Amino acid sequence: MVKNTGTDLTRVRNIGVIAHIDAGKTTTTEHLLYYAGAKHKLGGVDEGTTETDYDPEEQQRGITIYSACVPFEWAGHTINLIDTPGHVDFTAEVERSLRVLDGAVVVFDAQKGVEAQSETVWRQANRYGVPRLVFVNKMDVVGANFAQTLQSIRTRLTHDPQTDGRPAPIIIPIGSGGEADSRSPFRGVIDLIEMKAKFFDVGDLGKTVRPADIPEENAEEARKYRELLFDILTAHDDKDLITSAVLDGKEPDPVKVRQLIREQCLARTIYPVLSGSGREHIGIQPLLDAVTMYLPSPLDRPPVVGTDPKGKKEQKRKPDPKEPFCGLVFKAVWHQSNAHRFFVRIYSGTLRAGARAYNPGKDVKENIPKLYHVHADPLRGLEDIESAPAGDIVCITGLKDTVTGDTLCDTAHPILLEPITFAEAVVSQSIEPDSGADKEKLSNALDMLQLEDPTFKVKENKDTGQTLMSGMGTLHLEVKRHRLERDFRLKVRVGKPNVSYREMLRAPRTVEAKIDHLGDKPAFAELKVSFTNFKTEKPVAVFNVVNTEANPVPPALLAAAEKALGDALSTGELGYPMMNAQARMLEATVDPQLSTDDAFVAAAIRAYREATADNVQLLEPIMKVTVTTPQQFLGNILGDLGKRRGEIDHQELSPTGQMAEVIARVPLSELFTYANEVRSLSQGRAAMSMEPHSYQPAPDEVLRQLRGE
Repeated sequence: MVKNTGTDLTRVRNIGVIAHIDAGKTTTTEHLLYYAGAKHKLGGVDEGTTETDYDPEEQQRGITIYSACVPFEWAGHTINLIDTPGHVDFTAEVERSLRVLDGAVVVFDAQKGVEAQSETVWRQANRYGVPRLVFVNKMDVVGANFAQTLQSIRTRLTHDPQTDGRPAPIIIPIGSGGEADSRSPFRGVIDLIEMKAKFFDVGDLGKTVRPADIPEENAEEARKYRELLFDILTAHDDKDLITSAVLDGKEPDPVKVRQLIREQCLARTIYPVLSGSGREHIGIQPLLDAVTMYLPSPLDRPPVVGTDPKGKKEQKRKPDPKEPFCGLVFKAVWHQSNAHRFFVRIYSGTLRAGARAYNPGKDVKENIPKLYHVHADPLRGLEDIESAPAGDIVCITGLKDTVTGDTLCDTAHPILLEPITFAEAVVSQSIEPDSGADKEKLSNALDMLQLEDPTFKVKENKDTGQTLMSGMGTLHLEVKRHRLERDFRLKVRVGKPNVSYREMLRAPRTVEAKIDHLGDKPAFAELKVSFTNFKTEKPVAVFNVVNTEANPVPPALLAAAEKALGDALSTGELGYPMMNAQARMLEATVDPQLSTDDAFVAAAIRAYREATADNVQLLEPIMKVTVTTPQQFLGNILGDLGKRRGEIDHQELSPTGQMAEVIARVPLSELFTYANEVRSLSQGRAAMSMEPHSYQPAPDEVLRQLRGE
């Protein structure tokens, strides 16, 4: 996607558009592409004609499900833009996008301010250290309030200016709301750096921008916001770019103001705030300018850090085309030709078609037959390229062993980057083909969907023989079912959604397990294993600490036992994976004549069963639920949450006192029909969202039900 710029990485921007669902991300993206000339007609979410929502499921629902990567040019810069989902069920798409982006535009609804998923994506951006711009969208709707949205960002997202940065307004609205609103309707914006108004012609869908003097009725407001901007900027003006001029009552040089905004945006001490309305075609060109002026190029980001896969020593790679090649596979897409397409962010060096790359995580070499640049729809619009430099995002086909999160690098200079971590699935559902003849076809299709989506898991229930698919929510699984029916032409039947529980040891336990026969044949294996709970990024871990010098044990036997312990912990006593469980093999004894892999596997399984006998705690997923409701229905909402075993963490009235927000922690098992029921409790006027929060011990009656007691 880096094109027409040679290898001038200073003019490349890899950015994402992130927000809560329905804040207007996709509409904003459509306008970015339209004004940049990347498309000749504006699409509409309601009509299903947007560039980035290419999937039929997205067009039908009017929401973004898959992150789409679109390249375009603006002001001599190449912008690789990824439009991401806002629905919590598809948070993996946001996670993997932010992992490889350099900057982000966070879109907020001017009427609703910071919403639940806004906080989630903001935290994700914090985790990856992503500089960002804020775009306060929908300034045209009745009830839009720029000042309140700015305040909600301050109070909910940037609590501590010393560590969180501060929102800094640079483009403010002229008016707010529509014609029906009692206030002055929204009709343009004010650039606080130039102190000029900007109006956008309706006749050509906002393409023509008319600078003008600031309307007299908005002059005082503009002056106050400009003073606020300079107060924020001068707090960290170490080079005295504008501070002296401001203190002397002089007009600071706009070039130096922009330089200071850029420096502080990259350092994340500020988040420049703009305003507008995608629907009314207002304020998009200033946002495009801000992307090029304030968000980082690949050169502005720190070197990527990894490890030497053999020595585990820290390795760094600079964003330089002359460095050894290094890239991260952040997305895989199934294609009808079965030529899987892998999206790669190149962090260093240059990748060339026809080269061989090393996957250090799998210790395999991969052929790179062709490289492509891809437009919004990853199933069409491939553009062959010969090479791609650091900072680029490309598509590769034909990889054999590589999956999402894997590193690809120069074979002579190996480096292993930190993989992308994803949330655990919380909902499962049985699935089977309508026809027994399609069983293998369904299995292959489910494998394809797992390759694409790391939060979608498939396994077979050994007790019932059922195939279970697990995901982030009921909508997530519904979308997968529709994919199977539409793309793979399969007729399937699904069961009722079920909670994906987890298991945990109640107490640590060290056991000794001995095997002296397998069936009616003599065998021998003896193991001493310690089972404990621990905190780690991995759900389970098995360690071999057997002293083989004092007691020689063939490595193959220990490896067989180690794998068996890992499989057992991943399956659990009740069929659910163990959480934070650790097994350490402390001692092992062999008989040269009778010890085999099978004997050591049997010993490992016996040790596991003795350790977990009457020693398992069932954990249930707890969701963070956010409900926004008119104040008169607050009592109904609170009472209902109490019946669902919910614990209220926060409740707050809006500044007008008309709306209330409730944040609670509620077991997922109590929420499968909640989206519909919360509407009936509020005459259809309340809205809710939820996201995974934690796992907590389930009541004993839940455990008894699962055991059929």
